Amino acid sequence: MAAPSQLQGLLLAVNTLLRKRRYHAALAVLKGFRNGAVYGAKIRAPHALVMTFLFRSGSLREKLWAILQATYTHSSKLAHFVFAYKGLCALQSRVQGKTYQVHSFLAAFFGGLLVFGDNSNINSQINMYLLSRVLFALCRLGVEKGYIPEPKWDPFPLFAAVVWGLVLWLFEYHRPTLQPSLQSSMTYLYEDSNVWHDISDFLIYNKRRPSK
Repeated sequence: MAAPSQLQGLLLAVNTLLRKRRYHAALAVLKGFRNGAVYGAKIRAPHALVMTFLFRSGSLREKLWAILQATYTHSSKLAHFVFAYKGLCALQSRVQGKTYQVHSFLAAFFGGLLVFGDNSNINSQINMYLLSRVLFALCRLGVEKGYIPEPKWDPFPLFAAVVWGLVLWLFEYHRPTLQPSLQSSMTYLYEDSNVWHDISDFLIYNKRRPSK
């Protein structure tokens, strides 16, 4: 019976510590690390699973290992970035006595440089994912602040047309400039659909299965 009571006492002490406001900033950094790891795993694992089994060759073991590696890398990077960002924000606020908007930019700037600065496949995917959303947000902010005239018509159809026109032109005539994963996806859609031999690789499989 001693063990359960000791465990209850430990949990009580931990919960008491978690409720202390004086430790809130430091504890928020730790929980940010936890949330970054969990969220990174949640969004990378399904993506890696689909992309690996759709485009990657190799044995089942090699594919599963690739999925685990990609998931761990994404999860680890996001956890470390959130840790660095929240820690640097808290440090700046403590040093200057209050929070300024520039704190957020500087913390994310140096966190991004340290964690996502290497030109790797996963970093490239994450950075480009953010870039599209940042550009959208800056356009909306520009309209909101009056720096950009508010459109009198919905520009989204034109935006969609330009994006698709450019990406297919790049794929057809300047393919090496596109990210490898995007090249693989577009090859599957637009080139593999030009080749078949019979009903098996026309409708059931993408490519003819090797004969045994």
